[in-house]
Amino acid sequence: MPGPDTRVVEIRVAGLVGTSGETLLDAVSTVDVAGDGLGRVIRPADRLRRPAPGPMLPALGRSIPRTLEGYLWHGMTSGGAAKATWALLFPFSLANVAFWMLPPSPPGRRLARVLGAVCRGLLRLGALLLTMLLMGQLAAIALDLFATQCLAPGSGCLPVIPDVLRSVPARIAVGVLPLLAVIFVLHRISSATWAVHADGDLTSGPLRMRADPETPALRCLHTVAALASVALLLLGGPFRVPGDLFDLVAWIVTLALALATVVAATIGVDTGRFARPGVIALAGLLVVVAAVRLRPGTGPLPGTNGVVEGLGAALVAVTVLFALFLAPAALLARPGWKHKPQRLRPWAGGWAAAPVLALAGLLGGGFGAGLTEAVRRLSGAEFLRVPDTYLLVTVLWGAGLALAAALGVLGFAVAVPLRRLRRGIPEIVELMEHDERQEALAAAAWARSAWERRHLHHLALTVASAMSAGGAALLVLRFGFGLVPGWFGPLSAIGVFALGALAAGLLRVVYTAARTPQRSRHLGALADLVCFWPRAAHPTVPPCYALKVVPELAARAREHLAEPGTRVVLSGFNLGSLLTIMAAARLAAELPAADLERVGVLTAGSPLQWGYQRAFPALLPQEALERLFGDLDGRWRALCRGTDIFGGGVTTWRHSVAERRLHGVGFLPEGGHGPVSAMADANGVLILGGDHWLPDPLRGPTGRHRWTPGVLRHQDYVVDAEWDHAVAMAAGLGKPTWGEQGSLFGDFPPKP
Repeated sequence: MPGPDTRVVEIRVAGLVGTSGETLLDAVSTVDVAGDGLGRVIRPADRLRRPAPGPMLPALGRSIPRTLEGYLWHGMTSGGAAKATWALLFPFSLANVAFWMLPPSPPGRRLARVLGAVCRGLLRLGALLLTMLLMGQLAAIALDLFATQCLAPGSGCLPVIPDVLRSVPARIAVGVLPLLAVIFVLHRISSATWAVHADGDLTSGPLRMRADPETPALRCLHTVAALASVALLLLGGPFRVPGDLFDLVAWIVTLALALATVVAATIGVDTGRFARPGVIALAGLLVVVAAVRLRPGTGPLPGTNGVVEGLGAALVAVTVLFALFLAPAALLARPGWKHKPQRLRPWAGGWAAAPVLALAGLLGGGFGAGLTEAVRRLSGAEFLRVPDTYLLVTVLWGAGLALAAALGVLGFAVAVPLRRLRRGIPEIVELMEHDERQEALAAAAWARSAWERRHLHHLALTVASAMSAGGAALLVLRFGFGLVPGWFGPLSAIGVFALGALAAGLLRVVYTAARTPQRSRHLGALADLVCFWPRAAHPTVPPCYALKVVPELAARAREHLAEPGTRVVLSGFNLGSLLTIMAAARLAAELPAADLERVGVLTAGSPLQWGYQRAFPALLPQEALERLFGDLDGRWRALCRGTDIFGGGVTTWRHSVAERRLHGVGFLPEGGHGPVSAMADANGVLILGGDHWLPDPLRGPTGRHRWTPGVLRHQDYVVDAEWDHAVAMAAGLGKPTWGEQGSLFGDFPPKP
């Protein structure tokens, strides 16, 4: 029972980028009270910029003192020129995300473990080929398109460039030096990490993740592979044997080094701490030797097509193999989720990592082709030749964009209105709203957001799979039969325009974000999504902020729990909800029972159930979430809106309406899951199990809280009066406000 010294510390964790301290704490101004600048702990401030107490928390018929804190972590993903360039690494980040999407290996199944190891090896190989493809495409631009063709004497391309830079040594140096600088920057990015100011680690147990111990070796392999790609292009490509003896020896050594990195990345061989600098130095020496020996002619470099086409074909082959091996691995893991409802099963039956890897390859190849086309057009020299396969890339992207547009129109123009007419959504809205106009607004927004949460990933996976199949068909058509149909022209024009706009737009966003970080909201949101995961398949991705935020959140909670009368509630928005859940799981594994009884969790607008739980079944298994809900004895509350595109139900599912009640299945305080039921309270809130379904629009001003009119969707959860009620329940100080009218956890079975 709470005593007179009871107080509640609510630690709010920000979600996507753009959330200021004032927005997070719903305060006029804030001030830092802890942290290191990257991870900032803030509190509301008074007029003298001193930490101020938070608003009192109404609970148990009295006011409980509340200390309000916030944790801001966006300094790790946005701001500054260096972080702005991370947008260019999005294909690498997708390949790394695919590693965490692999299905879990059932215990005691040797075949499943073998298939999992093969899939991880193929993912590392695909990630390595992505690095080589990027450097091959950049080398095609810098060395072939610019240094060899554009800077050739008498070419007429860029006449403002002086003749001294058109000589052979200067031309090659102008092309090679930027490539070496890019490789150095990529190596430095893969070495960056965040200092963690907390004890412990995230190495084992449910709802925990760790950095791959093979990352230093992968960092070396990717750097060597990037250098080898540039050297191979200078030496004539992998399929053209040099006639000169010295060049032949350099070509053999370069090719052997590239193959060695491929094998080492696939089987996970550590290059050795002391051998890594030597291997990198050897690869750099090969680039210098090849650059010195190069004597370009009047046309394109002979090695460009071989490098770009060879790496592209190898990446396609690896992606196909990965998809083939992933299928039986997902089938072996199926017994673990086949009993679950469809909305809780992994995306594509656990096979979603294959389309994600394919999308990474498509984006990598498309960005290179788009950047090349943009450079060629900006130079004003239409006679410059690009690799032959870029025609296939532009056709593929033109067809893919047309397919995505057609599916999007069908979904939003046909499927959403049909879903609105389905029985269920209008009935739930009728329980929550109190006039016809609000019911109509809520039903329309609810239908659209529900359709997007359920089917938007289907749209993305369908387009990625169709483009992959189309790419394979185009390769067979072009190189197997040597055909170039006439209908390639219109699709290629669409693809050229789209890829050129993609490359130019991405570079503009990077430039804008570097100069004015406050305008990089969309770029930062992209970084927030992909930087959540530690380096595993690809080392050249931004450092993972979760490895810093989670232990520091847990350490901050333990500091407050040192005072016996203090209760801590970790509340998180959007992605911040995942961080709070992982921090709570860490505390549940480390704290004694007496201290854990004073810990609670509140999530708002969380994509946990519909997105992350289904996309990453090995990291966020439902059984571990049920166990956490039981460890907290139901002190995990989730604020949800049916109109929220990003955040839906978290602890309940299979919703249906009967006899003016909302029924469903959800997590139970004693562990596991079972039937739950709820009736709307005076404010229209349905407290179903751990989920608090909020009416949207709000019914009206309460006089005690800031009020916002209209459909809020994903915004302003703190303005709802239910926020304080949920905080009190998470702190173990509150109960449902509708008393005997319903039951949080009852014997009301849902409709089939």
